Amino acid sequence: MNPDQVSFLTFGVLLLLALLFDLGLINRSRSRMTMRKAIYQTLFWVVLSLGFCAFLWFEKSALTATKFFTAYLMEWSLSVDNIFVFIIIFTYFNVEETDAGRALLVGIILAILFRIAFIALGIGLIERFHWILYVFGAFLLYTGYKLFFQNDEAEFNPGDTRVYRFMKKYLRLLEVEPKGRYMVIHHGKAYFTTLSVVVVMLAAVDLAFALDSIPTVVSLVRDDARSPFTDDDRLIIYSSNIFAILGLRSLFFLLRGAVDQFDYLQQGIAVVLAFIGVKMLVEYFGIRIDILSSLAVIVTCLGASVLYSIYHRRKRAVRNIIEEDA
Repeated sequence: MNPDQVSFLTFGVLLLLALLFDLGLINRSRSRMTMRKAIYQTLFWVVLSLGFCAFLWFEKSALTATKFFTAYLMEWSLSVDNIFVFIIIFTYFNVEETDAGRALLVGIILAILFRIAFIALGIGLIERFHWILYVFGAFLLYTGYKLFFQNDEAEFNPGDTRVYRFMKKYLRLLEVEPKGRYMVIHHGKAYFTTLSVVVVMLAAVDLAFALDSIPTVVSLVRDDARSPFTDDDRLIIYSSNIFAILGLRSLFFLLRGAVDQFDYLQQGIAVVLAFIGVKMLVEYFGIRIDILSSLAVIVTCLGASVLYSIYHRRKRAVRNIIEEDA
């Protein structure tokens, strides 16, 4: 086998073993997810991803590993923003904690399948119509601008989405305690439970986020926007997306209690998206930004947004204490 076949086979085996681990060990019971379990499982997925990064370093090259790490870090940060929407969905439909893990697992499996198809379609379009990269660049620049100034109070409302309205109109839905069931029989007829609705909405939300994440990763991993996709490019795009998705479930339980702790993470992600948009647009003029510079921008923006969020929250807490004492 050549190095490309070995890399794809290694990724496939890791993906299969990880899914079997998640299905067989973590989900053999409807037990509650404690904070300790969430931390251990999040660390497991991160270590697994970094292990694959190390494999690419030795099997391929340092450049390939750096591209994977940059793409994975970008996808992972976008996943955090994704999770905040997941939390709103689970709250809206009053999903019990014991059912949340099952719904997330099925939603993640669907998201992986949809991402694979979505990535294949995106690569095909870019290879056939090179100019679409500049459309994606303009879209990311607009998305970053809109996200940066988005009002936090204008929360996502699952009940107003087209997906939910479609399901409510054309499917038989029954608002009963699902108890881990996706369908129930009521008066001799089959009805979908709210757990089924949640799973579909999770997959739909992930696809919506893929409109940002996939063009972003494509821009990060390619050295020349006009050159055809290499096997390394494809491997990095698929693996970074899927590894980030695999850690969503444990990351959800880890961040659920900290959803309000990172007030300015949204702005950090917005700046990164705008940067990637500019990176894609300036390639039209022959200006290329290397992967190390992109990695530095991503780490700086995300790190600064997290640190400023912590500083701002502590400053506000001190101010509240002073006002109470006064």
